[in-house]
Order: sequence, then C-alpha cells, then structure tokens
Amino acid sequence: MKKKVLSMLLAGTMVLGLAACGGGTKPEGNSGDGEKVVRIGVFEPSTGDSGPGGKQEMLGMQYANQETPTVEVGGETYKVELVYADNGSDAAKAPTAAADLVSKDVALVLGSYGSGVSIAGGPTFEEAGLAAIGVTCTNPGVTAGNDYYFRICFLDPFQGTVLANFAQEKFSAKKAYLLGELGNDYDQGLLTFFEQAFDGEVVKDSFPTNTADFSTYLNKAVSEGCDVIFCPVSIAYSTQIVKLAASMGLETPILGSDTLDSNMVLEATQNSKVQLFVSTFYQEGGAPEFDKGIKEYINGDSTAMTNNGGNDTIAAVTAMGYDAYYTALEALKAAGSVKAADVKAAMPGVTYTGVSGAIAFDATGDAIRDTAYIKTADTANNVWALEATQTVK
Repeated sequence: MKKKVLSMLLAGTMVLGLAACGGGTKPEGNSGDGEKVVRIGVFEPSTGDSGPGGKQEMLGMQYANQETPTVEVGGETYKVELVYADNGSDAAKAPTAAADLVSKDVALVLGSYGSGVSIAGGPTFEEAGLAAIGVTCTNPGVTAGNDYYFRICFLDPFQGTVLANFAQEKFSAKKAYLLGELGNDYDQGLLTFFEQAFDGEVVKDSFPTNTADFSTYLNKAVSEGCDVIFCPVSIAYSTQIVKLAASMGLETPILGSDTLDSNMVLEATQNSKVQLFVSTFYQEGGAPEFDKGIKEYINGDSTAMTNNGGNDTIAAVTAMGYDAYYTALEALKAAGSVKAADVKAAMPGVTYTGVSGAIAFDATGDAIRDTAYIKTADTANNVWALEATQTVK
C-alpha cells in the first residue's frame, strides 16, 4: 500500500469504537488524572458474520485488562487502555478500521478474529510500522510477506491436517464432503489443506455469500455416500447448517474448524442426534483459575453475558484473547518503551506461557504450536466434551 493511500484512509476514517466495550482515547501519554497511558489497538469485528466470534475474542482481552490494568515499561507504570475499531467482518472495510487505529497512536494491535480481514488490514499496519498480534486468524496469508504481523494461534495447514487425520482415525472415513463459502480465504484454505491431508475421495462444494438454505448441500453429502462432512465456516453459517442437520436427523458426522467452537453452534445441536466435532485452541478445564475468573466476569456483567451468547460457556477464542493481551504486555516490557517501532523490534523474542499453552514466534512471526483440541457437542447436556488431543509432527 502506498503512502498516499494510507493518508487518504487516515483522512477518511470513521470512529468505529465499540460502544459496548468502552474505549476512546485521551491526549498522548497521559490520562485526565495525570497517569501515563499506553494504548493497545483492538482490531476485531463486532458486526457482520464474524461479529459473535469477535465479541467473544474481545471478552478475553477485556477481562485481562480488568485483571491487569497497568504495565511496568522502562521503570514507569502505564495504564493500559484498549482502543477499538470494528472491521465489520469485511475485507473491504478492514483497511479503514486499521487506519483508524493507526491514527489513535496505539503501541501495537491485537486481532483479528477472521483471517480475511487480518490479511486485508495487514498492509496498513505494516506501512505504519505497527506490530499486530493475530489471536485466532489461522490462514498462512496473515503473516506471509508481512514482517509486522505475528500470531499466537496454530495455522490452517496444521488444523486441516489434524481434522483429516481425525476423520480417518475416528470414523475410518474414505469419502469426505467439503463445504465452504465461495471466495472466503479462511474457508477455502482449510478445504484445500484438509483435502491435501485426507487419504481418500472428496466431494467439494462452495456456496455463495448470504446463502440461507443449505438443504441441497447436505442432501448431496448423503446421496454421495460421504462418511464425514467438513464445513469450516463462520458462526452464522455453521449455526444454520447444524440446525438443518438436526431437523433432518442427519447421521453423518460434521467436522468443523475453530470457528465452530461457539456456544451458539453448540446450542444448535441441543437435544438432537447431530455428531459435531471441532478443532480448537483451548478446552474448558485446562486452566481452572482462569475458568473461574472469566465465568465470574461474564456472569457479573450483562453486556459480557450478551456478547458471550447468553451463557457462561468459555469459548476458546476468549482464552486466546486473554493470552494475546498478556503477550502484548510482555512485548511492551521487552521493548522498555511504548513507541511502536521499539515494540515491533522486541516482538520476535517475546515468549509467554498462557492458559492456552506456551507462546513463542518462529522466523515468520507464526506461533510455534503442535497441539489442537478436538471437542464434541454433548447434545444432551449442552456442553462441549473433550474428544481428543491431536498433534501433527
């Protein structure tokens, strides 16, 4: 992206802050009461198809910020302020949201839920010299060719392989039906990685954006005699697909990626015979102290409860948002400075052990991760149950 383009974006930015989440900015370097302030940008969707996931990811950041509202940087105490920009789950809107954060003088950025918007916003952060920490944006394109984007999650080549292996080990699957949204980088990338790792036949379809009826696709999976259905789609689409599968009495196991690890998708399976399995970053029970604290936070705040889908089930993206916040604090400490250039320079050497495991970055800025959790929907009790812990050499 050229300098002129960024200047135009900055000139035309709108205030996209989340009213429900607080935010806002104050004069550089201090709050109204004289405290030193460091701002961390939150580049997430609160609207659009990925809005529910973005809100759950932000819950982890907000809880962590409430738990640890200050950080020691270069021998001085700074109040940490989260500054929000809604990318609307839309790659076309992402550069404007990214430019809005650049204009707010943030020290670094967290997000986004959704690989497509992360890829679209990345050049804006790169041109501004601003480090971004991806939380659950798993497509390889997020960090490819961008030295300013890092991330703490596993990648889709790993996730696709994990799920292909699981399909074969759990169900002895020989034929798989693959379904994703047309033109969606995340969906299409995962379908490709699954297909490459799957030792069998695949039937592959893509549906147009705003599809509301998936009966043709599910009936095709049945008529083709597929052993499993793999649909790594958004929460909005996956909820529709799972509800339809329940109403059809579909017996074919459905496999989903991290986007399906949502209590809204879980609720769609309730009291049905749907077999749903998802790969994810965290399983409730993995860090009891965190689980207790985040549940108390959600139950004590009506907005947090709403943003979590109406109950206190812990989404893996919430745990990842929590870890991302503390990783950002470690970057500030390592830099000894709140200047964006110093923080970026410190990022490659940052390490942190969080509730989701050990975090460190490889030469590309990707997380060094070798484990995913496979969870299944317990349809009778409306909870996720741990099915397996999967690794790929």
